[in-house]
Amino acid sequence: MLVLIIIFYYLMEYLSLFLGCEMRNLIRIVFCVILVLVAGRMWLKQRAADEAFNRHEALIAETNECIAMGEWNCAERNVRSLMEESPNDTNLQTHLAGILFEQERYEECRQYISSLKFSNEELKKIDQKAVLLMREMEELGIERSMHFRVEFDGHPNKSDVMEALAVLEVAYDSLTHLFDFRPENKMSLVLHETADYQGVGPRPDWVGAVFDGKLRVPVNLMQMQAMYRPVLFHELTHSFVRAMTRANVPLWLNEGIAQVVDASRNDEPKPMGPAPSLKILTEPFVNQQNKDVAVKLYWYSQKMVEELLKRDPRSSSADFSKFRACMQDLRGLGVDGALQKHYGVTAEQLLEAVK
Repeated sequence: MLVLIIIFYYLMEYLSLFLGCEMRNLIRIVFCVILVLVAGRMWLKQRAADEAFNRHEALIAETNECIAMGEWNCAERNVRSLMEESPNDTNLQTHLAGILFEQERYEECRQYISSLKFSNEELKKIDQKAVLLMREMEELGIERSMHFRVEFDGHPNKSDVMEALAVLEVAYDSLTHLFDFRPENKMSLVLHETADYQGVGPRPDWVGAVFDGKLRVPVNLMQMQAMYRPVLFHELTHSFVRAMTRANVPLWLNEGIAQVVDASRNDEPKPMGPAPSLKILTEPFVNQQNKDVAVKLYWYSQKMVEELLKRDPRSSSADFSKFRACMQDLRGLGVDGALQKHYGVTAEQLLEAVK
């Protein structure tokens, strides 16, 4: 385009040699107007292209985030939007199959996989797991839970599965009212017998049930009536925390609120020895191989969150809506920014208050 404009300019200049001064000036004015119009059009076209690229990149980033956080409705919407641009993208097609599986749409998932013109190990694994879960649920005679998706390792008793789901549904209703928040997606429960299903990475001996995006509960825990109710409440609280914010939540805040909710350690005495640093309280507790150190981290986490909740005169054991709002601001404001906004305190000040 620029080459044509330059050629046009020199042609007009050449022709203007045979014309008067006024005509030459008019030609130059017309050329400048054309140049401005062409440049403006090129700028608008480039701007539109940049905006489209930025929207595309933002959509990819949000999609990856939704998948990582288990926000399956969000993930499906975004993946389908991306597939409108790239309908033959095998990576997107594989993601969509996994999303359908995570939403318990097992038959639809298998039909979608069979319709694809390619196959890979991940698709085969998804298809096999869908078949297995459909068969196990049918054999156990288990109805699908309203708020939970269940996976099994081995062959648990129907009574154990139903008891876990019953307790979790009660806990779900309690937490919904407590935080004034209802998660958009179903939550995943894995009842496991072997280490293969206990989650990623080695676990210290003191770790039982865990939450790593899924509630992973050893099925033998369901035989210990004094333990499984607070454990399920505790791990489900982590699931709610994750659903309330996509930010990285410091461990003292995450574990502290879960202990306040499950109330199983309310009477624990203060551990002996110096207080842990805020840095250690922020890192994953499962990195601690020493149970005594872990006990200390849990105790200080609970006391820090209790101290935090006391700073809201309107808070009660039945209303943690302000805590929810604080959690939702973590992403934009950071930890201390959100704490200062809602409670007028920093994490370090909370730790000092409970030492």
